[in-house]
Amino acid sequence: MKDMKPKKIFSISALFFLVFILLTGGTLYLTHWAEATATEQNEINAVLKRESKMIFDPVLPNEHVSLPEDFRFHPGYQHEWWNYFAKLQDKHGQVYNVQWSYFRVATDERDTRGWQNPQLYISHVVISRGSQVWREQRVARGGIGQAGMTNRPFRLWIDNWNWRALGPTPFPGQLHASTDAFGVELNTMTNGPFVVNGDKGFQTKHALQSVASFSFSAPFLNVKGTLTLNGQSIPVSGSAWTQKEWGSGLIGEGQQGWDWLVFNLDDGRALTVSRYRHNGQVPHIFGTLSTRSGAVFNLTEKDFSITPMQVTSLSNGRRLPLQWIINVPEHDINLTTRITKSDMWQPFLIPYWEGPIQASGSNEAWGFMQLTGY
Repeated sequence: MKDMKPKKIFSISALFFLVFILLTGGTLYLTHWAEATATEQNEINAVLKRESKMIFDPVLPNEHVSLPEDFRFHPGYQHEWWNYFAKLQDKHGQVYNVQWSYFRVATDERDTRGWQNPQLYISHVVISRGSQVWREQRVARGGIGQAGMTNRPFRLWIDNWNWRALGPTPFPGQLHASTDAFGVELNTMTNGPFVVNGDKGFQTKHALQSVASFSFSAPFLNVKGTLTLNGQSIPVSGSAWTQKEWGSGLIGEGQQGWDWLVFNLDDGRALTVSRYRHNGQVPHIFGTLSTRSGAVFNLTEKDFSITPMQVTSLSNGRRLPLQWIINVPEHDINLTTRITKSDMWQPFLIPYWEGPIQASGSNEAWGFMQLTGY
């Protein structure tokens, strides 16, 4: 079956955000996965690059992530988002992959309410099963109750989509998203420790520029719930991975985008690796390896390599690397990835390739990959 097209949602919020994107950089995309020239722009740059005239909270190395306090919103920073990836199965062994993202982007640094509020919210859900894909996006603005967050109890929402929990953290909690084409009701709870990335949560994104963010993840999650597809309710269960990140000016000068891969290995370890691409420079790479016992190993370019192996042309004309080799010698990890479905370009307001992947080699692994700026 062909992919179902994303439902178009026209609102004042969506139009406002489209104008914002056009005014801050245009939508020229790259047609080859090799490094672009310093003058080229893409959609990620347009949204995540900080304007010099705006003043947001800086990401400083002497500030660290503190849990559970940092499950809260950080409105003084320009950007904040959650990513949730789940691999699920029904009683027949059919695999379903679920992707949920929730973004907050500030158009300026003002702290105002109502229609003057500068916070914009974007969320999307993608479900894939074999060659079938269901996807939808929601766009809202802050200050009018259409989207936001509360801490006690924890709740994220946009329109009738929400993640809610009884306590101050997301876990245990439920993701609910209902559309005309599909429904999601997933209960998620922890099955291992939270993982703080980088230096106590401070993660540099560029070798030379002061580009950094704060982030932490929950790579050990159990999931049980129901998917509604084509009018049929399907009980499912499986595993999931969540990451939260926030900062200001998350794109540096001359930066093209990033390649981000997360894995759950068959020996119980979790691995995440990132490759940030810049004009005229070698990519900046970093990662985190963690275990259920609580051990965390921060990885730098000295500790691992990530090598693109194959360039694939998508139906929309974009070319990007969908197969990789990842080698972490000190931890006896050597993985070759493979995708489940190549045409997983997500045509949202913040567009990128994102979809499930598998890997084999030293370990068998499942995970997800996000590729931006192509």
